[in-house]
Amino acid sequence: MATKCTHAAEHDKKPKPHSKGCEDCLKTGDTWVHLRMCLECGHVGCCDSSKNRHARAHFHSTHHPLIQSAERGEDWKWCYIDDTYL
Repeated sequence: MATKCTHAAEHDKKPKPHSKGCEDCLKTGDTWVHLRMCLECGHVGCCDSSKNRHARAHFHSTHHPLIQSAERGEDWKWCYIDDTYL
């Protein structure tokens, strides 16, 4: 049985991305693989395939559970707490 996200129903925000790249990598001059945007505040971070995993680090520091892909042509969302796609 697939896990169902318990946070999506509470979520009605539509944040704008803060940047066109990983905010934290841009500050340090580092690179990333793919981008994810926090659906709570609009923070843009790099994915778990990137060496810094800034999107996940943002979740751990803020407890904002929902992200979406910030990659062109991708249309999916993820809940870190429930470990499932929305």
